[in-house]
Amino acid sequence: MLKPHMKRKILVVLVGVFAVALLLTVRLSYLMIAKSEYYMEIAEALHDRERSIKAKRGVIYDRNGVELASNKPVCSVSVIHSQITDEDAVVDALCGVLDLSEGEVRKKVQANTIREKIKSNVDKEIADKLREMDLDGVMIDEDYKRYYPYDTLASKVLGFTGADNQGIVGIEVAYEETLAGVPGSILTMTDAHGYELENEAESRIEPIPGDNLHISIDVNIQKYAEQAATKVMKAKNAQRVSVVMMNPQNGEIYAMVNVPEYNLNEPYTLVGMESYEGSKQDALNTMWRNFCINDTYEPGSTFKLVTAVAALEEGVVNLDDGFSCPGFRVVEDRRIRCHKVGGHGSETFAEGFKNSCNPVFMDVGARVGVSAMYENYEKLGLFEKTGVDLPGEASSIMHKQENVKAVELATMSFGQSFQITPLQLLRAASAAVNGGTLVTPHFGMYTTDEAGTVKETFQYNMEESAIEKETSETMKLLLESVVAEGSGNKAQIAGYRIGGKTATSEKLPRGNGKYISSFLGFAPANNPQIIGIILIDEPEGIYYGGTIAAPVMGEMFANILPYLGVEEDYTEQEESSEDTNETDGIDVELDTSSQSNGNDLIE
Repeated sequence: MLKPHMKRKILVVLVGVFAVALLLTVRLSYLMIAKSEYYMEIAEALHDRERSIKAKRGVIYDRNGVELASNKPVCSVSVIHSQITDEDAVVDALCGVLDLSEGEVRKKVQANTIREKIKSNVDKEIADKLREMDLDGVMIDEDYKRYYPYDTLASKVLGFTGADNQGIVGIEVAYEETLAGVPGSILTMTDAHGYELENEAESRIEPIPGDNLHISIDVNIQKYAEQAATKVMKAKNAQRVSVVMMNPQNGEIYAMVNVPEYNLNEPYTLVGMESYEGSKQDALNTMWRNFCINDTYEPGSTFKLVTAVAALEEGVVNLDDGFSCPGFRVVEDRRIRCHKVGGHGSETFAEGFKNSCNPVFMDVGARVGVSAMYENYEKLGLFEKTGVDLPGEASSIMHKQENVKAVELATMSFGQSFQITPLQLLRAASAAVNGGTLVTPHFGMYTTDEAGTVKETFQYNMEESAIEKETSETMKLLLESVVAEGSGNKAQIAGYRIGGKTATSEKLPRGNGKYISSFLGFAPANNPQIIGIILIDEPEGIYYGGTIAAPVMGEMFANILPYLGVEEDYTEQEESSEDTNETDGIDVELDTSSQSNGNDLIE
């Protein structure tokens, strides 16, 4: 007979065994019932090998349906370690056909992974050579590679894609969701060792192609602008030349140029960066930059149109108001010079605008005052980004209003001591000449599917009556007088009314002898259909905007206006001129005279 203490021990053991059994039963029931589907999926996944199928990226078209970015059929080559029967043969074949190093390939071939990618974007002809070898464990899948038919055209606008076909810069990344599509996949049944099972069909999920994107760029206008920009860059040995051509009525950008451009099909090959002293990656980032939107600059005298708008909006000046220019103006402790050393003497506001006279604009700026000036900057969108549909847009760099004193107001009145982007200035100028509407500069117009059916039409904000229509009408007359009789006369084209403003702005730090020569123009002056700006960065020799930038804009307009169908309207004087029929603008020579147009200096 068991003693009491033995009975208690046996009872404890039995209770423990029962508790353990109960816990195991509960756990097993949970795994077999509640989690059965989850573990079934894992078990099936162990026998499924998934291969991704890239989606066909949407095509980018210009406004007339010309392909700017398309797709080229290529292949992706990979290996499955468990299926390789002759390692040396596979390594030799991949090295020879794909031109890869043996060490790199052998490491991937020996990697005991489900699938190891050897190379992407392999031309189909090369991939077919591998197919003919019929090597065990070598997989070849159809793929797509981005292709740019025009190589360098609008490179800093379009941008490019990486090896995975994903957008990296430019429109390619801005519209990634539109263009990318949805990848598909192939599921293949395998055994526990990773070998594909015979007589087992593949499960295939088809990719969904991306939508096509139609943008406002016009290939022909882009070509005109790039050719003209390249020509003046070489002639003046400039660092770069930037151009924007836009419809001032709705903000559609016809052309955006940043020469030197780079080859979109070889985006990692440096172009025009010979003097760059940083790392290669920094050099690439600089080469890819779109200076029209990614960088700010002091606009100089082109900004006088903004000061004029503010003065007219505030009613503090009339066209025939009298001013005096002795060649300088003393503001507090500063002697601020006019570009004309001897001064312009007595002149009206209209004449001061035409002459790009600094003292006149300093006086006008003082009349407007800091508070009202900043209110007009805001109305013209100068404190905000333009909203252009490209990544990396820079913001303006302005004084805080409370820090603007007499000297700052004076220099701001003629375009110094602050910075904006070229596109911000072009947007403000568009409002000044289109009747007062502040538009949103943009590229995207609409999208289509593979069948060509329109899927989405993009809408952009347009702020009407940003300034008074009467102000806009006056500004068109003032800006036309600059080209007809003033510093922008070299932008004239027989048969067309052109308006514009010149500038020669000194780069920081002052006194370094480096300038940006620019011209902002629009046409026809009475009913603007196109507006453009050109900036020539660090030209050698003569650097005045009226001398080297204005004629380039004239050359571009001479090609673009007839192309847009703008009818010629000759004056009586032009009709009587023997040169009327010879001024076609195709090969306008740059004037090399030394006349100044408004270089803004502070002593």
